[in-house]
Amino acid sequence: MSAKIQVGPLLGLESDALYTICFSTDKSVTEAQVNLNGHSRAASKVGETGSSFFWRAEHTEAPHSSAKLVRYHVNLNGDQAVNAQGQHDWTFYVPAADEKPRFAYASCNGFSSADLVNKTDTPYALWERLKRCHQEEPYSLLLMGGDQLYADEMWGSVPSLKTWGKLSRSKKTSKRTTFTKTMAQQVERFYDDLYRSRWSDPDMAEVFASIPSVMMWDDHDIFDGWGSYPDDLQNCHVFQGIFSIAKHYFELFQIRSQQNKSLLNIAAGHYALGFEFRGYHIVAMDNRGERTLEQVMSKQQWADLIDYLNTRATDGHLLLLSAVPVVYRDFSFSESVLDVTPWEEELTDDLKDHWRAKEHQGERARLIMRLLANHEKRGGKTVILSGDVHIGCLGVINDRRGNGQRIHQIVSSGIVHPAPSRIAWLGIMAVTNDCKEYMNEDHSIEISMLQPYHSDKYLRSRNFVDLQEGDDKKLWARWICESKDKPIYPLA
Repeated sequence: MSAKIQVGPLLGLESDALYTICFSTDKSVTEAQVNLNGHSRAASKVGETGSSFFWRAEHTEAPHSSAKLVRYHVNLNGDQAVNAQGQHDWTFYVPAADEKPRFAYASCNGFSSADLVNKTDTPYALWERLKRCHQEEPYSLLLMGGDQLYADEMWGSVPSLKTWGKLSRSKKTSKRTTFTKTMAQQVERFYDDLYRSRWSDPDMAEVFASIPSVMMWDDHDIFDGWGSYPDDLQNCHVFQGIFSIAKHYFELFQIRSQQNKSLLNIAAGHYALGFEFRGYHIVAMDNRGERTLEQVMSKQQWADLIDYLNTRATDGHLLLLSAVPVVYRDFSFSESVLDVTPWEEELTDDLKDHWRAKEHQGERARLIMRLLANHEKRGGKTVILSGDVHIGCLGVINDRRGNGQRIHQIVSSGIVHPAPSRIAWLGIMAVTNDCKEYMNEDHSIEISMLQPYHSDKYLRSRNFVDLQEGDDKKLWARWICESKDKPIYPLA
């Protein structure tokens, strides 16, 4: 029997013309190729997990005067391979050089608890919907903004972590409490199994193999609240050991190895990336890899991001991935109350995750002002794409200085994770507000939430977003919802 693909293929895009095909196999595979429209490309072994080798092949498809379909299959040890879903050949769409590409955006691809899984009749219904949308009119790129899977169950399923979890806070954070070899082996096995099992749905697998994707992580790709814990927990041996393993798997399966040509500065230790595709700059900030209670991004990542905005994003449109919404409801009152209550530590990670948390407000203001300056120079549209909150919504930053500028933010969340219950959502609304916010003294920069057409202001339904520029030069955002709602909004 020929060798099988364990996870994948995972189709990627790293420039206007550079496509990648990645996959994992068992360790009996010694040679791998990808055949694209009859032309063979060697795959390189770029990493390994406890049970598999991870392979990467690159394919350059220069933009043509007309759209093109590329059909491909994978050969392992000389034989055509099938993946875990029984699929053996795939096709992807390459838009024409002057074509306005169609994008899909999604986030929160999993469940934060077993209870939610059991209460969801069709967990992957929207992946089947996304597949059908692609078959009807192909997407050029799938953007995924965080929580591509949920690792939170490790605290109940990894034996050594269950034991560690029973220790006192002082023992957990003691230098003498190490990340043992047993812990490392069990956590390694956990993430290995997690990627294989959570990405095993046939519709999801077909989409990952048929639409080029760009992914950036959020906390659940590591575990809930990563980066928003007190320093003693964040830096303890066990947390750092888990992070190191989660990072390795993210780098392989989502970034597609350190060979990713769109990474801004992999040597600096962050995964921020950017490239231009058919008149759009696709930029993703790494808001998890360097996150602490005091910062969202390091000085070096800020420098790399600013350099991209100043030297490369000088024309065209900008799609910026920010896992956590930059424009959203205000949690500051809840945060100020909880800061002086016994529940502060328990709820810190939920509230401190937000850009509007008081520790992050300075960085948020810096980001907004940089985007406005770039928007004015570049002249095209600027759209922030966010997820995380399990609600769909739309926000806007209005700058009435000078000629006036407008930046929109689209939140799509989640494609698998259910929305808050009605009672939970009423509770969120009770302790937050969405009043207009002003960034400066003269109120010339105003931030507010908008209401899409044909829907409520907040979409309490699983969803993903379809983005396509129309003949009217507007970028039409359409939320594909599990409910009967059909939200849509033109971004001018």
